[in-house]
Amino acid sequence: MLLRTILFGKTYEFPDIRILMGKANEEKSGDRLAGLSADTLAERAAAKIVLANLPLWVLRDNPAAPYEVDEVTRVIQDSVNESIFSEIKGWTVGELREFLLNDQVGCDQILRISDGLTSEMISAVTKIMSNMDLVYAASKIRVIRHCENTIGMEGTLSSRLQPNHPTDSPEGIRASIYEGLSYGVGDSVIGINPADDSYGSVSRLLDMTYEIIKNHAIPTQNCVLAHVTTQMRCLQSGSPVGLVFQSICGSQKGNESFGISVGLLDEAYELAKKYCYPSGPNYMYFETGQGSALSANAHHGWDQLTLEARNYGLAKRYHPFQVNTVVGFIGPEYLYNTEQIHRAGLEDHFMGKLTGISMGCDVCYTNHAKTDQNSSENLAMLLTAAGCNFFMGVPMADDSMLSYQSTSFHDIAALRSIFRLKPAPEFEQWMESYGILKNGQLTNKAGDPTIFLGRQK
Repeated sequence: MLLRTILFGKTYEFPDIRILMGKANEEKSGDRLAGLSADTLAERAAAKIVLANLPLWVLRDNPAAPYEVDEVTRVIQDSVNESIFSEIKGWTVGELREFLLNDQVGCDQILRISDGLTSEMISAVTKIMSNMDLVYAASKIRVIRHCENTIGMEGTLSSRLQPNHPTDSPEGIRASIYEGLSYGVGDSVIGINPADDSYGSVSRLLDMTYEIIKNHAIPTQNCVLAHVTTQMRCLQSGSPVGLVFQSICGSQKGNESFGISVGLLDEAYELAKKYCYPSGPNYMYFETGQGSALSANAHHGWDQLTLEARNYGLAKRYHPFQVNTVVGFIGPEYLYNTEQIHRAGLEDHFMGKLTGISMGCDVCYTNHAKTDQNSSENLAMLLTAAGCNFFMGVPMADDSMLSYQSTSFHDIAALRSIFRLKPAPEFEQWMESYGILKNGQLTNKAGDPTIFLGRQK
């Protein structure tokens, strides 16, 4: 197949799908580092034109890693609904875009079609969409999941309470949890990134967070974001685990660098369904981010957007309660500045929703990136307009353990107010019972962590 077009009197020809996909991507420092970016704006436009006219079946026939050598490819390909794929395989990428943006096409129709798509198709259509396209199309898709409460419903915005501490101090973590709860943060999960990944430390944090949840009858779940093998040991020993977490990558080689495999994730999923304390049925939590495969030299020569799409194809296997892209955490080597971080956040959120998973975003950046807190707030507002399921709630937006900037407790409250959104319905009722929320508005008790001292339900 000739991958060729003429633009402004100049012929552009791309030798294969891999190179075409890289050239069609919006500018990313990671792709530039890997030698995959378009050299000029005209070349990028030409690549988008060629890609828009490519039939979907071609992308299925050209996965980023061969089926025979990569288990992530096998998961993605084997999950395709062949009946739906047969209906759409002759569509071009451009026709898929028009379908997604059609005012007459709603959530149910999009989610049905998603079962016939591979991650490479989802990546391709993302490349030819504008930022507003990504917001509009994503806003049409609702992915609702339930663990101990319900996430993703129309008119809601949830949040992960992230009370990290540089020494895993139970007193420091407890104080942050109480403050976050007092602002209505924590309905997606109370999730701690541990400084100490050992079984003893992780199990103590699980016990402590579960005690808070039970003592105050909070309709949420806990999670300690240790390596999945540590959490599996906690499950088997009887520790109270709400969600099982793992960072994942879009290739088998990338996952091996994380010390995981599909088989291990399958085992963790079965343990979660058997031993996690919430009612479920959704128990898994994954984190991703553009550039992870490239940083592990596990990208098979493909662009970072396509490898990110494959993360979501893998995550879908486990019907996760939530997935989030830690969009700016990997640093300027992969997303250099505000413009690139914004684009990646909108891309990732859209791709996750189109894949059919419950998608959130850690709107964040490292201190050596060319961006700032105002820019993060702009992205958070764009993603809220796009229907993002959840954000992070970090004390003062400054993570004292991971040393990066994210979104604060105050940001979650402000976003809900600006867009007239509510917490998860079960959590909203709990907030009202504690006098934190009344008639959809925070009361003067909001921000006062002392309301939890000495009180139990």
